[in-house]
Amino acid sequence: MMTLIDAHSHLWLVQNTRWNGLEIRTLRNGRSMFLGEERQMLPPFMIDGRNTAEVFLSNMDYAQVQAAVVVQEFIDGQQNGYLAEVSRRYPDRFFCYGMADYLRPGFYEEALRLIAVDKFHGLAIPAHRLLGQPLNGPEMMKMFKLMEGNDVLLSITLADGDQQVGELREVIEECPRLKVAIGHLGMANPPVTPPWENRSWQEQMKLARHENVMIESGGITWLYNDEFYPFPSAVRAIREAAGLAGMDKLMWGSDYPRTITAITYRMSYDFVLKSTEMTDGEKRLFLGENARRFYGFGPLVDLPYIKNMSE
Repeated sequence: MMTLIDAHSHLWLVQNTRWNGLEIRTLRNGRSMFLGEERQMLPPFMIDGRNTAEVFLSNMDYAQVQAAVVVQEFIDGQQNGYLAEVSRRYPDRFFCYGMADYLRPGFYEEALRLIAVDKFHGLAIPAHRLLGQPLNGPEMMKMFKLMEGNDVLLSITLADGDQQVGELREVIEECPRLKVAIGHLGMANPPVTPPWENRSWQEQMKLARHENVMIESGGITWLYNDEFYPFPSAVRAIREAAGLAGMDKLMWGSDYPRTITAITYRMSYDFVLKSTEMTDGEKRLFLGENARRFYGFGPLVDLPYIKNMSE
């Protein structure tokens, strides 16, 4: 059985927050009020709006995904309390990131509590929502030094292209032992007409040439949603990223549950599994072995294939 580890997913009990003065709030039937409009945030059968670990585990078991990494985003609201509980209840299935409120001065103390009290082994930063607040500023650097000294991992999503690459490069060089996972495959944008209109996402890939930096592909099926399954341009983007950083530096991520309003959870990796443009060895690295090494997962659950009624 091939190792399958999802390196980018989300969990929450309820969405109840604001962003840029606009409301984000759970409604019903999988919908949320999102920045002034009603959006299908979850599949419609998740009628209570609760995006729980148990529902995700059911999806994971069905799709034979043995473990998952749970990151955080400002648009979901802070989920530290719930994710600390998930980490305690399912330590062999989930690696969960904490998230401080980086928008407020003094977030270092909150990060310290998340590490020392709540026992998070990773902190997530949605840096694409912090434009104008330098990643290499004094308080951020103090936090990164803390993380490096305590073997706490960093999950970070950068703004499109190379806008924040220089700042993160300085962090990586200043904290060489800090383990960093860069999200969303650098927001690799789909080709419109050759050559690609914007190639600056490649600069994010080059950061993974540093020893302790990895790239995960969370949400790549969303980036290529117009193309849809089997996402041939997404496969080509993965191959291009591998050419820049090495296939041993790339990890599959689904961006569950947002992406499964359009496709099934299994489809979020099946397009890679069935691609003829990647070798079996490359698929094993990308779909699970790289994440297993980076996150230090121990023995993984055995998940036999269960036939569908339609088979």
